[in-house]
Amino acid sequence: MRLDLAVARRFGLSRRAARDAVRAGRVESEGRVADEPGAEVDDEVALLYEPNRPAARRVRTRLAVLAEDPLFLIVNKPAGLLTVQTAQHEEDTLFARALDYLRHRYRRRSWIGVVHRLDRETSGALVFARTRDALRNLQEKFRAHTIEREYLALVEGSVRAPGTFDAPLVSDRGDRRRGVARRGEPGKRAVTHYRPLESFERATLVAVRLGTGRTHQVRVHFASAGHPVIGDSVYRRSALPPVIEARRQMLHARLLGFDHPESGVLVRAEAPIPEDFEKAIAELRRLASKSGAGSRQKKPRRSRGD
Repeated sequence: MRLDLAVARRFGLSRRAARDAVRAGRVESEGRVADEPGAEVDDEVALLYEPNRPAARRVRTRLAVLAEDPLFLIVNKPAGLLTVQTAQHEEDTLFARALDYLRHRYRRRSWIGVVHRLDRETSGALVFARTRDALRNLQEKFRAHTIEREYLALVEGSVRAPGTFDAPLVSDRGDRRRGVARRGEPGKRAVTHYRPLESFERATLVAVRLGTGRTHQVRVHFASAGHPVIGDSVYRRSALPPVIEARRQMLHARLLGFDHPESGVLVRAEAPIPEDFEKAIAELRRLASKSGAGSRQKKPRRSRGD
């Protein structure tokens, strides 16, 4: 069980209040201050909560940490931020923020390795390795597709039933953009599993699970099927009127899970749905209600692996 969840249940706190209490150094586990909300603890662990204890030094950061371990760091990437530098040598990247966070938190030189990336306008959970051995381990898990990754996407049109896209991708479909390979054209295999969660009048909220991890895979597969991601300025036909106005593609990496590089224990981190994504859902519900069509929800479920 996560420490913040154990604290919330034991002392009758909300999850957020428990997380803040842990980070402020007001919780002890087995007689020692425990300041990592995502640390795994036993159900019967001895906990002490001191609400009036002065807050410990807190790291000022623009980084939302979902889980922290000596071997890795899972963070919540905001939309609009690059994962790493491009040829333009941008100073503000998720990589830079994560490195800065560790340096300030531990007051020593730190190292992190890039395991995977998210598109600039995609939000959600992303993991960095904190040792070279962990980097190799996690990268191999990605190559073997044993990482649990679930996205939420708002796509145009009606997606009525669960399904799978199994269509190879090419890096240039003829206009310098990625696309689905034509019949007989060589491409890299790409597999995307999806299921509808909520249907609106002209759009669908879908949960997406990756069978492979190709660049722009989700966006290309849905666009080629006639269901472009709302707000996608690259793969959506600009001549068509938008379903709703969106400043970025409505794609969010909600869930990231993998076996711990050393212990093998399942590590899972969930990134909260960002405000702009919530507003887009609310607007779609409003439009559906206004038209009399309403929306139809299906209860979300989680699944492990591919």
